[in-house]
Amino acid sequence: MSGKQNGLETVVHSRTPLMESDNPRNSDRDLIMTTGADKSGRTGDKIVKVLKSNLLIILMIIAVILGLGLGIGLRDIWSPYETRKIFYLRFPGDLLMNMLKMLILPLIVSSLITAMGSLDTNASGRMGLRTVVYYMTTTFAAVILGIILVVTIQPGNKGEKNITKAGAPKEAEPLDALFDLIRNCFPDNLIESTFQKQETTVGKRTVIIKGSSTSNVNQTLATLASNITSNLTAPNATDDGTSIVVETMKVTKASGMNILGIVVFSLFLGGVLSKMGADGAPLVKFFECLHVATMKLVTLVIWYSPVGIVFLIASKLVEMEDLGTMFEQLAYYMVTVLSGLFIHALIVLPVIYAIFTRKNPFTFMAGMIKAILTAWGTASSSATLPLTMRCLEENNGVDPRVTMFVTPIGATINMDGTALYEAVASIFIAQYIGRDLGVGEVIVVSLTATAAAIGAAGVPQAGLVTMTIVLTAVGLPIDEITLILSVDWFLDRFRTAVNVLGDAFGAGIVEHLSRNDISKPLEFDPEVPKEQRNGFHPPETDRQDKLDTRM
Repeated sequence: MSGKQNGLETVVHSRTPLMESDNPRNSDRDLIMTTGADKSGRTGDKIVKVLKSNLLIILMIIAVILGLGLGIGLRDIWSPYETRKIFYLRFPGDLLMNMLKMLILPLIVSSLITAMGSLDTNASGRMGLRTVVYYMTTTFAAVILGIILVVTIQPGNKGEKNITKAGAPKEAEPLDALFDLIRNCFPDNLIESTFQKQETTVGKRTVIIKGSSTSNVNQTLATLASNITSNLTAPNATDDGTSIVVETMKVTKASGMNILGIVVFSLFLGGVLSKMGADGAPLVKFFECLHVATMKLVTLVIWYSPVGIVFLIASKLVEMEDLGTMFEQLAYYMVTVLSGLFIHALIVLPVIYAIFTRKNPFTFMAGMIKAILTAWGTASSSATLPLTMRCLEENNGVDPRVTMFVTPIGATINMDGTALYEAVASIFIAQYIGRDLGVGEVIVVSLTATAAAIGAAGVPQAGLVTMTIVLTAVGLPIDEITLILSVDWFLDRFRTAVNVLGDAFGAGIVEHLSRNDISKPLEFDPEVPKEQRNGFHPPETDRQDKLDTRM
């Protein structure tokens, strides 16, 4: 019995290998099943990895679609005049705008001071020159593109001639606006500039000239008019003398952050710290730490942005009175502006980037999708600044010192989309009212649109304020701005996205051109902290100076 059992065991064990491995069919089948399982597993892992890495982009795209759907759906239920409901609907979006704006001040100050303090004076000077030249060139190119399109398409001579006007314009003198721009570069109170900016206001007052005849008063008026630009009324003779109304001009404080003044101060402070070397290193280190901490706060805010974008878009759609009529009346104008923006964003800027860097511009653009969607949803390039910097550093690998230097300046002065929009809008208004602009006036439009765009703050619909400068420069009535106010909120989102994209391409180009001016620590040096390996480090001094500074 035992022998049989042993024999049976021998047979069984001798057949087992044959059944599992020596049979060609079973072997092939097992191989196919294993290979298929491995492939499906790897495919599943890849899909999960792609979804995780692009989750925020997917959420933002869904947020834009939901916002459009929610806004259009609520228009059938709510009236545009139910302001309380719209106010409550916008509340989550207001929270997003507040959080983003809250981070603007610490981000601009810390990034500019750290960038200037970590570069030597010559390197920062060359980088600054490249930055300004790039921004001025692309802004002027956008203006020229807009002028070519509006002159070719002639939107003011097509479509509806009875456009419904909306809103009211704000008067602005070109020379006053220029002086305000320069004045705000040097604020009289740095703390006050965080919430107020300087602005020229014009008033009127009555002056009584006693003991003068009408002829003498007229001579006085002529003398005044030859020396200053004033809107003086005709003299009115009274028993006490002759009364005239003259303008009064004074500088007042207007609400809103003076970003330009803060940028100028931060640049100069960072440059001085760089010159101080080891003595300025502790303060540079402080602002470097502040920048890293602010960027971590940005990460938290970014994950809330899809929620805020939904309600920002929805509330804006609900409060519009007649979407159909608005788009129908200004269809040609909108097509002209959008065509220019898309050509500038998808052709002009990528070609410039490719020429200078010899890299794929569309791969670079793909890394900026989060910032572009946020810019479209918030319509504010300043509010999008934190996300712009994060996308440049993490997705496109731009050196943080370049990002910290270029993007705050870009968010302040680089307004490609706004410049194109102002050029198209001013010539559209001239065409609509039947005014033919000569070559000289078109040149004036191009120059003033470029200058006005630089002075436009990075907040929603700031271009409307600066556009009065362009209209005044060529003698067009500023009241006609109301022709395009009804669609400005819609076009503002697209031009803001173009502004942010222009800032991003500028950072990439400046980094490539400044690669020889930027010295990075060795990645494998164990003594170099992780954040310094990403480009953060104070000006180089000898080892003994560094040790003495830390003590």
